Order: sequence, then structure tokens, then C-alpha cells
Amino acid sequence: MQTSLTIIRYKSRFIPFAFLSMAIFHVPLFFNKKISFYKLMGTGKNGTFDKTPDFNQWAIFSVFKEKNFQLESNPINAYGYFIKHWLRLFSIETFSIQLEPINGHGMWDGKTVFDSFDSTVNYDGPIATLTRATIRLSKISHFWKHVAPIANKMTSAKGYVFSVGIGEVPWIKQATFSIWESVEDMKTFAYSMKEHSEVVKKTRQEKWYSEDMFVRFKIISSQGKLKGIDPLKRIL
Repeated sequence: MQTSLTIIRYKSRFIPFAFLSMAIFHVPLFFNKKISFYKLMGTGKNGTFDKTPDFNQWAIFSVFKEKNFQLESNPINAYGYFIKHWLRLFSIETFSIQLEPINGHGMWDGKTVFDSFDSTVNYDGPIATLTRATIRLSKISHFWKHVAPIANKMTSAKGYVFSVGIGEVPWIKQATFSIWESVEDMKTFAYSMKEHSEVVKKTRQEKWYSEDMFVRFKIISSQGKLKGIDPLKRIL
């Protein structure tokens, strides 16, 4: 099941149009027959769960129907004429990653986004993970107190390549998309770091989330740059 994440950076003078795009892009994406699921989201400033939004940077997460989309192509073309030319009109910087889900669990807004996974068994190449959650209002203070310090340590972890914090609703509906050099590096950070494993245990015991989802992806290809840099140049 082909999936893509497109990160979009606007120049500061175009920020009002960035907000506008998050409203009007729903129309072409909703009626796009190539797409089975999509989300329009804002991003955080520090590349992970973040209280401070980056108003210059936004994201489109999309899942394409298998027979209608070629992974090697740029997903911006598949978003349709309107979105493609909107991004071109404002001379926007974009970075798109094409992905193939390997395994995962959970739901997104009550929907099972991935109903099947790649049967790859021993894959250990560069890997991407998406961790998202809807935080219970009564647990927001617990979440930010414990999660933010750990998230800040991720960028110095062995094998870390790139990450971006994305979300539909600030503080409440949050996600981190991260890329690692290998499955082993990702697992070392996720399971061997004592602080991280303890927080994961707390989220379950204290029921911080009303809904969550975790998915691992094989990275197929990428196009574009962010702030003039290709984040995946050294691994692809």
C-alpha cells in the first residue's frame, strides 16, 4: 500500500496562504480517486513532539490505492492539478518521501489506515516510523511533562537521520515521523533507553491516549529539499 509524506515550506510572507491551503486542499484531496486516506497537518519547530508550531512548514500525509500510483513518481503530481500549481505559484520548497508500510497497529480517527502490510521479514535497511496519538484532555500535562524531554534526546541517538513533528490539532493530536539508518538503531532508541521505555509503560498504565497508531515503513524514494538540504542524501 503506497504511502507518502510531503513536507511543505512557505516563505514567511506567504504564511497566510499556508493557513488557507490547509482548508482548501481538502476539496481536491477528498475527491482524488487515487487516494484512500489523507491528513493535512501542521508541524513543530524541533522535529518531533513540540508545543511550538512552525507556521512556515506544513505537511500532507497520504495513502494511495495500490493500482493507481507509482512509488517512483513525485506524489505532488498525484495530488492533482490544483495543489501542484498552488505549490508552484508560491515557489514553495517541498520534500516528499515515498514509503511502503512493513508492520504496525492502531487507528487514526477511528479508521484502520493500513489493512495490509509488506511481507518483508528480514529487512534492515533505512526505516521510517510514524508514532501518533490523540491525547486525553485530562492527561495533556502528563504527556508533555514526560514526552518532550525524551523527544529532545532523539536527534543525538545512534542511527538517527531525520524527523518531523506533525499534527492535526496542537497539543492534542500529535505525531512524530522519524527516519533511522536501520531497524536495530530504531529499536535501540525505542526500547533500550530507560526513560523512553518507562514513558511507554506509563502511557498504557495511565491511559494517556484515547487513540494511537504506530507504523514502520520501508523507504522507497524521496524528492526535493528542506531549507536547501536533502535530509536523506546520505542513506538513499
